Amino acid sequence: MACRDSLSVAEARETADASQRLTGEKQQASVSRTVSVTDGIAGAIVSPAPCNVGMEQSMPRRRYQRGRIISRGKKRKVWVGIFREDRVKTDGTIRRARRSVVLGAVKHVTKLQAIEALRPYLDAVNLVAIPRAKAGRTLKNFVEEWKHNVAPTLKPSTVRAAESPLPTTILPTMGEMSLTAINTRNVQAFISALTAKGLTRKTCDNVLQTLSGLLKTAKAWGYIPAVFDRSALSLPREGEKQEERFFTAEQVKQIINASKEPYSTLWAVLSLTGCRAGEVFGLKRTDLDFEKRVIRIRRTLDAATRLMHAPKSRSSSADLPIPEALANRLRTFLAKHWRENEADLLFCNKVGKPMVRNKVALKLQDTLKDLKIERAALHAFRHMAASELLEDGVSPSVVQRQMRHSDSRITLQKYGHVIGEAQRRAVDSLAGRVLELTR
Repeated sequence: MACRDSLSVAEARETADASQRLTGEKQQASVSRTVSVTDGIAGAIVSPAPCNVGMEQSMPRRRYQRGRIISRGKKRKVWVGIFREDRVKTDGTIRRARRSVVLGAVKHVTKLQAIEALRPYLDAVNLVAIPRAKAGRTLKNFVEEWKHNVAPTLKPSTVRAAESPLPTTILPTMGEMSLTAINTRNVQAFISALTAKGLTRKTCDNVLQTLSGLLKTAKAWGYIPAVFDRSALSLPREGEKQEERFFTAEQVKQIINASKEPYSTLWAVLSLTGCRAGEVFGLKRTDLDFEKRVIRIRRTLDAATRLMHAPKSRSSSADLPIPEALANRLRTFLAKHWRENEADLLFCNKVGKPMVRNKVALKLQDTLKDLKIERAALHAFRHMAASELLEDGVSPSVVQRQMRHSDSRITLQKYGHVIGEAQRRAVDSLAGRVLELTR
């Protein structure tokens, strides 16, 4: 009995020792893993990623990268940042790919500056992992549904603008995401990735316009409860704005005089009414009312399909005054140079069909080249009309009605760079008072 008790005690001690050794080994392994992970993220140069509470089932393996900075090259050494990013394959699986970006020349950029330059790339991949669509509609599925049910009801130009960023920007990154997973945080990560690739603020804004438009339709159909908060997104800074090219009144006069019909009258209508090119291509003889001296804008010609559609917006459909000089020119044009055509168009090509915008634009470039005037698009005529009116001191609200903008702020944003004589007199007067005080 004593032997049996002694054996039991010995077995118990042996079991306890084994348990203690096992616990010690587990703790040591845990410490080793902790040290390994700590070493892996020590000195990280990225912002910590937010937690994905409740999304573990639909999210891929998270990664918190610090990236790597190396110098490369012999004659011209450059800093190169290396990191990895997830890319969604066509079958819905995610492949982790190695990426490298040149951050600047070693002699011009310090290593710390290179680290800062790499930060946006790392933040883009560390901020939010790409959710896998476990169930329900993906964005890619919904886009196909939208193309089938909604796109046919829109103007072709509107559909082209909406579809433009889909195959190149939106679908490659977010196409496999579930509609319910597209929230403000994920969209911000998407915009950060686009910014890291060098896309401008305007391009990002166009991408968001398409994405939010799709999701608003998805919400209306009951697929999602809400659309991401666009006002909460941080977009890239605006770069230096390139001033839009436009003609002066003297240049337009040269262009009109140097051109043959029907282009000579076409340039006159574009410049004196401020109409868009598609609206002028869509004019019919019945749109001219010489008694009331107005020209009615009721349709526009789509450049791609060459079909007639309603004007750009509700405010674009309007009656515009015809100056007496333009009215006389139009009467002469109708009597001597107008080409009869089936659609009764004011301007048509040699076979009686609507004019092709690209061919008209090429004709303008040839004329500009002969006159040694800097190249400009057809829209330069419209820009000239607004600029000249503002420079003559015309009220912005009047210019807004002539340009048919829905809001006067649009007019000021587009043509606010114009310096009119009233503004010049005001600053000259201010300068005179200030300089007299400093004598």
